Formats: sequence, C-alpha cells, structure tokens
Amino acid sequence: MMTSGVRGTIYIGVTSQLAERDWLHHKSTSGFTARYDVKRLVWFEHHETMQSAIQREKNLKSWRRQWKIELIETHNPHLHRLCPETGAAIVDG
Repeated sequence: MMTSGVRGTIYIGVTSQLAERDWLHHKSTSGFTARYDVKRLVWFEHHETMQSAIQREKNLKSWRRQWKIELIETHNPHLHRLCPETGAAIVDG
C-alpha cells in the first residue's frame, strides 16, 4: 500500500518487483500516483504465489477505508516510507 500522507489517498497494487515499482511510483510525473501524490510505500506483504498476492490485493481493495488506515497505522504508526527490500523505515531528511 502506498499513500499520499496521513489519512491521504491510498493505493493498493501487486507486483513481483517491489523495489522497482516503488521507485517508479516515487519518481512518477504522470498518472494516478502523480495526480494524487501517492509516493510513500507504507505497508507490504510477501506472498508465496502471485495468485495469493492477487487474492489478497482484491480482499484489501474491498475493505472499508478505515480498516486500511488501521492496518497501516498499526504496523507503521508514523507512516514512514518503507524500504521495499527490508521493510525498514526510510526517514526523509
């Protein structure tokens, strides 16, 4: 999940190349992520198969917005941008 900021726009997607996808969203100058400034990776999960990842994506997209916010804030309360390789917080200067 990516967000534009505290309780901002939430983007949910699936990819097999998280680091590349994160970089593309972070540097985007057009499309949804640029329009809504959705550039901060704040939550992700690893899945054994693409099928299970797609199913989870569909489930998360069907959740109420508040549930998504609670999931993110429970695991990343300060909404730090996460490193896609390690999950560690990237604290922007």
